[in-house]
Amino acid sequence: MNGPLKKYHMSKYLLWAAMGIILVSTALLRISMLQIPLERDEGEYAYMGQLLLQGIPPYLSAYTMKLPGTCAIYALIMGIFGQSVFAIHLGLLIFNGIAIVLVFLITRYLADEIAGLAAALSYALLSVIPSFLGSVAHATQFLAPFALGGIFLLLKAIDERKTLMLAAGGLLLGSAFLIKQHAIFFIFFAILYYLIRMMKMSAAKRETAYGTAILIISSALPFMTVCALFYMAGIFSKFWFWTFTYPIQYVSEIPLSMAGTMFLNTWTYHIHPCIWVLLIAGIGLSSVFWDEETRRHRDFWAGFFVFSSLSVCPGFYFRPHYFVTLLPALAMLSGIAVRASMIYLSDRFSPHLKAVPVVFFIIAIGIPAWPQTRFFFANPVDASRMLYITMNPFPESLAVAQYIKNHSSETDTIAVIGSEPQIYFYANRKSATGYIYICGLMEPHVYALQMQKEMAREIESAKPRYIVFVHAQTSWNTWPDSNFYILDWSKKYLDDYYLIRGFIKIGSDLKIKTDMNPREIRQMIDNSLLIMERKQQ
Repeated sequence: MNGPLKKYHMSKYLLWAAMGIILVSTALLRISMLQIPLERDEGEYAYMGQLLLQGIPPYLSAYTMKLPGTCAIYALIMGIFGQSVFAIHLGLLIFNGIAIVLVFLITRYLADEIAGLAAALSYALLSVIPSFLGSVAHATQFLAPFALGGIFLLLKAIDERKTLMLAAGGLLLGSAFLIKQHAIFFIFFAILYYLIRMMKMSAAKRETAYGTAILIISSALPFMTVCALFYMAGIFSKFWFWTFTYPIQYVSEIPLSMAGTMFLNTWTYHIHPCIWVLLIAGIGLSSVFWDEETRRHRDFWAGFFVFSSLSVCPGFYFRPHYFVTLLPALAMLSGIAVRASMIYLSDRFSPHLKAVPVVFFIIAIGIPAWPQTRFFFANPVDASRMLYITMNPFPESLAVAQYIKNHSSETDTIAVIGSEPQIYFYANRKSATGYIYICGLMEPHVYALQMQKEMAREIESAKPRYIVFVHAQTSWNTWPDSNFYILDWSKKYLDDYYLIRGFIKIGSDLKIKTDMNPREIRQMIDNSLLIMERKQQ
């Protein structure tokens, strides 16, 4: 590598002042989001992080198909800042800031300062807007800085031939995998890119083989360490079932023939405002054919884009926050497009035209952001409502949890028959069952009935003080061929052993109604949450 371009060199003070403006501006946008109620994925991570802080490992009393990295990060954040919505979103702000800096560093390293700043600005904006659920502390937001840190160290390790730096990069990539399985594509990219670069550098076969082994071993080490820890804790079989055996069923539920439809659905409702940013990224990718500096690193730009795209695809669900793992590649390519276009117009036409790509870039990234500006100034409850097409009981979960917390002791267990694990976190009460999501049990997989029966047995055995029944399709997410054993069981079990103590309608005034008779409740039960207390035996 000959080093970054010097044509658009900036003083380090001006450069970091510009980066400071980007980071501060992004932080100011996120400050308005710090109190947005947790959604169900956040609730899952928060509850499991809460258990981890109490010394209870994942998969023992709360089941999830996600690897434990994200709940460990939540535990770290809450251990430092406290167990609150504010603390969790503050942690997201910090991790997002680290990712922005790493996007800048990688792009500057392979191109120049102008490209780096454009890439940082692009990622900062894309990763915060509602189109990609940027305000939500999803696993993909935490995966990004680990994967980017690993890639940056990989680039420097190759150029400087430093084995320790290569191993450190592998450890970060392996840590990204612990956060979400999709990070495996970044590990594959790193290994492939390392091999290609070493061959192009005419490195000795022994050095290449040794470096490849170091990269593979260091990438696998975090996962192998976690496996060993769960084995020593006696819960390895549960860990393996929930994070590998069951997810294989999960990602095979949507056939390849439906992939296009699923993508178009997400595009239609979420991503289409970003078309101009995608076009700029496309220009950046095409510059490998017409820009000499970009062509020097075509293996990286093309490879990173392809493998980042693959990280979005497992299962063909294409949920908006899945695209966060693609955003760094799009942002970097946008930065490359700005730099390459500036040089092309300046060299072939007039130096005065080099400002045109900058103006076009600013307009393009502003197009998806401008219509969503009201989101950044909305109150937390309204902002939560704006994020989703359908009504979800996320603000209502706070009121329900507060009621349970006020009317129970810390030793009481509760159960949520629905998919709102954030209630466990808010109430700081342990779940009577490891099944903290009902929607996974509604999916048409071979384990559905077995899981529903096990959930029923666990609740019957624990005899929870309170049960929250969530009567909303958004929480159950039933399929046409769902098995409804748990629904039939819960109707009888709740009638026999529980009394309705509270009721809240989704989208209402967020107040628990405790003075309604059962007949009134039955007339309003759709899109509601019932708080039920166990009868005195």
